[in-house]
Formats: sequence, structure tokens, C-alpha cells
Amino acid sequence: MDKFLITGGQPLSGRVVVSGAKNSALPCMAAAVLTPETVTLHNVPYVRDCLTQRRLLEDLGATVLVPDLRTHKITASNIELFEAPYELVKTMRASVLALGPLLARFGKAKVSLPGGCAIGTRPIDMHLEALQMLGAEVRLESGDVVARAPKGGRLAGGDVHFPKVTVTGTENLLMAATLARGTTHLHNAACEPEIVDLADLLNRMGARVRGAGTETITVEGVEALGGAEHTIIPDRIETGTFLVAAAITNGELEIKDCRPEHLGSVIAKLRDAGVEIEEVNPTTLVARRSASGLKASDVTTEPYPNFPTDMQAQYMALMTQAEGRTRVTETIFENRFMHASEMQRMGARVRVESHNTATVEGPSELMGARVQASDLRASASLVLAGLAARGETWIERVYHIDRGYEKIEGKLRAVGAEIERVRESVTAQLPPVETVGT
Repeated sequence: MDKFLITGGQPLSGRVVVSGAKNSALPCMAAAVLTPETVTLHNVPYVRDCLTQRRLLEDLGATVLVPDLRTHKITASNIELFEAPYELVKTMRASVLALGPLLARFGKAKVSLPGGCAIGTRPIDMHLEALQMLGAEVRLESGDVVARAPKGGRLAGGDVHFPKVTVTGTENLLMAATLARGTTHLHNAACEPEIVDLADLLNRMGARVRGAGTETITVEGVEALGGAEHTIIPDRIETGTFLVAAAITNGELEIKDCRPEHLGSVIAKLRDAGVEIEEVNPTTLVARRSASGLKASDVTTEPYPNFPTDMQAQYMALMTQAEGRTRVTETIFENRFMHASEMQRMGARVRVESHNTATVEGPSELMGARVQASDLRASASLVLAGLAARGETWIERVYHIDRGYEKIEGKLRAVGAEIERVRESVTAQLPPVETVGT
């Protein structure tokens, strides 16, 4: 498995360009299944999860052409399989996003249950119950979800009330409802920018979606959807990670091609903690540590537009360098403090008080150590800690970070970080993308 070797202590300085949002690209790629016509997506990040989603689409029978590294032309005119197998779902839970589109267009779908993951169980019960509200027959068979549309082959519009905010559940139902008979109302829907981006694509394909980005989304079903061209939004979590990178190394970064309006809660919290963030223009931020230094500031993760769970680990790394005690409360996932013990190995004074609360005493002098990544965002937090630490930090299992950050070591090296990927197995590398003509 590949590892990162980081020699810390270097202030970062320069310009970083943000990649497309992995969490938007995945549902948008799945949405291509809703039509036999070609859907062209631009700004798709070159990350492992998108490669897995591409493989899933191709396994279903779709054609995915890649005329350049970040453009995907997806044509699902010859779907032959209606199944997302365990081999793919176990590596990327977002594979369950095939359920809604397959069921909506073909009236049947089979998707393996994703099971648990490093940050919690994340069940899909709410997806299945909501699909039943649209008339689907859903049953479990040997670890697979088997779903069928009612007689006639089409789902029926209805009122769906999510008992808890679910991003992938909202995305699955949003796609399923586009081809349903009648009107569907999704209540307590997720409000993330990635939901809005998916809705924008669906509307370009001919869907009738209103209210995306609010707690109530209305979808008027249509007979069929067509092809479209769409550009994926910038990754707000990657943007937030680089904001922290500037502050934790006491450097200064210009972060390009981002969307500051998607990061309101993150920017506000970082400013409260002593990070100067300047909005140069609608797509550019400049971040640095304030002259008075970093200060402790409690944080609680909550659904958008509040502070995202996907920034919790990175924020914890930053707070190891802040003056005072920070209380971190995690309300989204039940097991998302696995990075805390690894930071302790580096000298951080972090104490996990319960399954959802931890405290950080700072500032701590971090020392390089051998640490192990447990999930995508934990990987990013350990990279940040390594950049701030004295000496060498070895981070193992960096395949986690490859799932959602495009060539992060290259971006960091370009702004002064001493980081290199140590390859121990060719099987751990990202496979090459064959570029083909249109």
C-alpha cells in the first residue's frame, strides 16, 4: 500500500486550484442512467470514487468516454444489467445511488447493502422506506436490496417525509421521482450544494425539480429525460481543507476556482478561531493565520448549512495549534473520532470523552510519527497534522485520501510542502485513464 512521507514545519505559500466536488460528481454520474441519450459532465475529479462509479456504469452496460481527464461522456442506451454488486458497493457506499435511477427508468433494480464503514453503519433504511412511498416493492435477498416498480413499470408520485436528513437518500429519491407519474414532495430533504447541483443537471435533462437547496423539494414527473451538458461544482471540503492548511502551517494560500458561498459556516468558524480569510472575488479566497494567533473555538457538526461533518477532523487538527481548550461535538456519525488516537501519537492533547464528544488542549508541539488513516477525512487531518509537525510523519493507508482528493500531494508540493508518495505496490496506484476521442 502507498504511504505519504511528510517532513513538517514548512509554511505553505502560493496558489491552489480546487477540483470538482466528488460528492456532486457521483450522483450526477448516476443520473446519466435515467436517459438513453448522452450526458456530458465536465470538471469530474480524478479520484478513486469516481473511477469506481465509472466502472459501475460500464458494468451496467453504459458507455463512458473520457475525451480529457475531467470530462465524462456517459451514454446509457444499452443497459444490460440492473445490479450494483457487493464488490463495488463495499468499496464505495455511493454505489447505492444506482438504485433510484435504475428503478425509475427500468422498473427494477438490485443493489447490495453497503453494510458498515469506518465512520459508522450509515444504513439505507430511509432510502428504501421512501421508495416504498412511491409505490416500489422492496425486499431483501441474501444481503441485496431488490426493488420493483408497481404494475405498469413506473413509480407514482407521493409525499416523502425523511425522519432524518439524509444526503444520499435525498439524491436517490430525487432521481427516482423525475420519471414517476405525478408529483413528489420530499420533506426534510438535505440542503447541500451537491443536491442543488444534481437538481440543476436533472433540469437540464428535462426534469421538473423545484426547491432544491431547501427542506422541501418538489418534483413533477415527466415521461422521459434527455441528454445534457453540465459542469460539476467545486469541492467545498477540499477548499476547507486548504484553508486549514494555510493556517496550521502559518503560511498563506490563494485558493482558486472555489465557491465561498458554499462554505459560510466553515469560513465563519475558522475566522472565529483566528484564521484570516479574504474573499478576493467570487471564486478566490486567500487564507492566513492572524497576527494574534489561533484560539480555541468549540464546534458542533450539523447538516448543511451548518458546520459539516466532513470538516470535523481537519478542524480538530487545526485546534491542536490553538490556544485553549476546544470541544468538538459530532452529531452526524457515531464513530468519527478515529483520527484522535493517531493525533495523540504525534503529541496532540486530544481526549475522546464519549462517542460524540472530544476535547483538544492546545497549542501542542506536534512531532512526526507513524500513523494510519482510517477514512477519507481522517487521512486529510493527518496530512495537515504532519505538515505542522516537527520531523518526519509517515501516513499509511493513503488509499483513503485517494478516494476524494485529487493528487493532493502534488498540490501541496507546489505550495512548498515536503511530501512524497512512497509506492509499495502497483496495485495501490490509481489506474490510468484511457482518453478517447468523441
